[in-house]
Amino acid sequence: MNRWDSTPVIRFFGGRKLLYLLGILLLIGLNFFVFTSVGFIFNPFLIIIETIALPLILSVVVYYLLRPVINMLESWKIKRIWGILITLLALVGIITLLVVLIIPFLEKQLISLSEELPRYLGDVIRSADDWLRNSIFSVYYTNMFQDIDGILDQIPDYISSYASQTVEGITSIISTLTNVVVALVTLPFILFYLLKDGHRLPASIIRIFPPKIRPEVASVFKGIDHQLSAYIQGQIIVSLCIGVMMYIGFLIIGLDYALLLAAIASVTSVVPYLGPVIAITPALIISIVTSPFMVLKLLFVWTVVQLLEGKFISPQIMGKSLHIHPVTIIFVLLTAGHLFGVVGIILGIPGYAILKVIVSHMFRWFQIRYNRFVEEEDQYRMNEE
Repeated sequence: MNRWDSTPVIRFFGGRKLLYLLGILLLIGLNFFVFTSVGFIFNPFLIIIETIALPLILSVVVYYLLRPVINMLESWKIKRIWGILITLLALVGIITLLVVLIIPFLEKQLISLSEELPRYLGDVIRSADDWLRNSIFSVYYTNMFQDIDGILDQIPDYISSYASQTVEGITSIISTLTNVVVALVTLPFILFYLLKDGHRLPASIIRIFPPKIRPEVASVFKGIDHQLSAYIQGQIIVSLCIGVMMYIGFLIIGLDYALLLAAIASVTSVVPYLGPVIAITPALIISIVTSPFMVLKLLFVWTVVQLLEGKFISPQIMGKSLHIHPVTIIFVLLTAGHLFGVVGIILGIPGYAILKVIVSHMFRWFQIRYNRFVEEEDQYRMNEE
């Protein structure tokens, strides 16, 4: 036994092949160092990635939503190309109907809420100020905030001064709108070819790899496809259910801007744990200004919806397909949000799920290659089951 195989740990990690593994890690670290040192060379590639990322992501999301419909039409002996055209025409009709019937109403509510929100915030701050001045903490509060009235009066001026600094803001907004418009224009074309040839793409990529490892690579693609499909389809259905339940609950309790607040709750629910907190904030502000009883009714509706979603809807629709611990989800969201902002928060969970599939398969291959007890463990597990 040579020095590379002197301990069980070293033998488990491949013996002398551990040297090659360390060399690969060193090369990866060197690549990161080079990238950070001469990153400006890669700016054109980063610009290309930023340009195609949004339309590609949107296309993938819509692809996983429409793929079951296309497969169902194909099972009905309808040619795939005709099924795609029928589905896209139906999608355009649904979007047109939403734009004509719902979007104008939401737009009016959004404009009205944006005009009333400063008043709502001012009323909430003044109510809190009055309560603190008449509470047992009044002495400490008065000493700390002698000029609270002056600060409250200056809030509109602060908002106006920040709003006046619009040169960079307008440039950023125009750039974002341009990217969104380009994404929406290119979306139908990318989506059409994804629906037409997307099921052939994994096989084309697999052929690049050596024949010996093609079955393992195919299993990775299958796992990624399953994770993305389960997450996207399940999350959209759960979001729609939350929006409908919130809208019904807000109508029952008589909360203003019910449709807009329900739409916000539906959209933000794609972010686990953080989404409901973001969604309830504007509704809570409006309910506080309306009446204390409205706050209790809002909290009751929010609690019921969250219980129904957590105990019945999500387990039935999404199941446990992702197998991600809640604490892990929180850390992933925080890290992805810090690195990539809002996009990272939205894409953090599916990105982590994909990475988890890849790493778990790689570790499994590593075990099979270097651990002679793996087959015995698998056989023992099968016998136990």
